[in-house]
Amino acid sequence: MKSIQLEQFDIAHLKLREIPTPTVGENEVLVKTTAVCLEFHDLIVVENRIPFGIPLPHIPVSEGVGIVESVGHKVTRWKKGDRVIIPFISRWEAGKNTPYNDQLRTGFSLPGLLAEYSVQPENTLVRTPDNLTDEEAAPLSVGGLTVWTCLVEQANIRAGQTILVQGSGGVSLFALQIAKMFGLKVIATTGSKEKEQKLKDLGADEVINYNAFPEWSTEVKRLNGGIGVDVTLDVAGTDTIEQSILSVKQHGFVGLIGLMTGTKLTIDLVPLITNYVRLQAYSVGNAQELNDFVKAIEKNNIKPVVDSVFPLENVQDAFYRFKSGKAFGKVVVAFER
Repeated sequence: MKSIQLEQFDIAHLKLREIPTPTVGENEVLVKTTAVCLEFHDLIVVENRIPFGIPLPHIPVSEGVGIVESVGHKVTRWKKGDRVIIPFISRWEAGKNTPYNDQLRTGFSLPGLLAEYSVQPENTLVRTPDNLTDEEAAPLSVGGLTVWTCLVEQANIRAGQTILVQGSGGVSLFALQIAKMFGLKVIATTGSKEKEQKLKDLGADEVINYNAFPEWSTEVKRLNGGIGVDVTLDVAGTDTIEQSILSVKQHGFVGLIGLMTGTKLTIDLVPLITNYVRLQAYSVGNAQELNDFVKAIEKNNIKPVVDSVFPLENVQDAFYRFKSGKAFGKVVVAFER
């Protein structure tokens, strides 16, 4: 089968190679990959920004969808031709995550999805939403699910609240779409004049250009009647955490879901403690939560925002597009059907 092998660390060393097609066990499913989506941690792996000790060669990318090609003889949930979302943490079926579940992560301890086929467990595959193409559904299992669980399960968002959405990457756009689905007022930030209107077209009630307002928490409060927002998701880490904390109201929620500008945080505890701010780190979710997310997408006809789609042979271009920071929405790699 065709696969993309990372033979040395760096985007330039992603190479198209032929490798054997894997075989399924009795409770496993062989999935033919149709589309994958790039996440920031995929770039971290490819460029070895954080050394995870991944041996090379390695098949990267952790998020995608496909079609069932064959099943093990004990599999009852799936049949050939079913459209499925491939799990990131393949053992996490329900409940809280555990160290046992966490041992197996697609694109890290397991081979990633830049390959024509992968073997998946029967019990954590989730059906692809009927209203989405494979390219639109590719970002659901990591980017989309992280936002869904953080906002719905952790922050417990509800109509009438206000959320601050930071930036215009695919994860932040999921936050905007889910927030509007639940009836929240949305204040969004961007550093691009061009993207300001795109955010408004997607449903943002107010947009702040953080180049014009470097201490954007003050502008957030001005646009929200002088008080902070109920919720924000910090996607950048080091450079934004201080403003994120200052942007929320008393008893506000700051979800820590990204580290684009760094992993080390310097936090002033005074506004954190005096305003009873909740900091909650979170990533992805379980198969049960992903299934709930799929139902919400179908019921509300949510369409994830796709910036661009690249063929497998142009995977390096896809990574360079993602790394540029110019994308509005998700960068997807599609396989030949």
